[in-house]
Amino acid sequence: MGGRSLSADSGQLGGGPDRAESQGRARLIPFGGGKGGVGKTFIAANLAATLARAGYQVVAVDGDLEGANLHTAIGVRRPRRSVADFVSQREEDLQKLMEDTAIQNLRLIPATRPNLAHAQPSHAQRIQFIRALRQIDADFVLLDLGAGTDVTVMDYFMVCENGVVVVAPEPTSIENAYSFMRAAFYRRLRLSMVSHDVRKLVGIAMDERNERGIRTPYDLLREVESLDSAEGARFVRSMRAFRPRLIVNGVRSAADIKLGFSIRSVCRKYFAIDVEYLGYVNHDEAARASVRACRPLVDTHPRSNAAIYLTRIARKIVAQDQTEEAR
Repeated sequence: MGGRSLSADSGQLGGGPDRAESQGRARLIPFGGGKGGVGKTFIAANLAATLARAGYQVVAVDGDLEGANLHTAIGVRRPRRSVADFVSQREEDLQKLMEDTAIQNLRLIPATRPNLAHAQPSHAQRIQFIRALRQIDADFVLLDLGAGTDVTVMDYFMVCENGVVVVAPEPTSIENAYSFMRAAFYRRLRLSMVSHDVRKLVGIAMDERNERGIRTPYDLLREVESLDSAEGARFVRSMRAFRPRLIVNGVRSAADIKLGFSIRSVCRKYFAIDVEYLGYVNHDEAARASVRACRPLVDTHPRSNAAIYLTRIARKIVAQDQTEEAR
């Protein structure tokens, strides 16, 4: 996926990749967070629009069946199709659930009109859905998730090793972001272990007040290694592979900007999670105006400060994608 990279001052990304080269190799990027109202959908919608405007083929997917509003943020007022059709087994082909948008190169899979009796997909359906997402012909597939640490959210967040966590500079948001990353981390570890006894041990460690005294991943690692050295090695590999990315939304001060570095430091020291700080988006009245207009900020106010910061983050995502592909 080798788009041309323009200078950081241009406020734009380069042109998208050659489709003949990138076909069938979509990069999945889930957007999660421990708390609602932090701007997760706003960030996902605007990054999707920014990448699409740069020439990349992008599909934005709403993974929040009980609070779907990605379609509104992108500007699709009344979607005809929905992920709910997939959950209800009315449609198995995700390609048929895609809606065109007013933004060139950007398509949408909305999540409107869920079955309230069975809003969430089963575990088997989640696996099927994730496999289908991986087959989408696009450069980027951005998956906007619901808030919290429900098992459905966790499974979707783990479709890749470096999903994005959105946090607001507020104590409740920060606390919930830590809980979110910790939950994703332990669920990932549990699923990666082969031994039943080790998986059971990871389950015990997920209770912060467990009687075994396991308080940190390092405590857990020692216990795992004492049970099975091979599982201990697998544990370490899984720890190192999990590298969530962080965006701080709605910053108003230098202290808010530094928050991302603080979270990264705490995660590394206490949770053994290596977080990458993608950047921040400042508080901007233009952002509120774009939400009211039901259009992405990068379309309504492309020269606003927040739009410029979003473009910088998108550029960073593209650069990381190129680095990963080179590896």
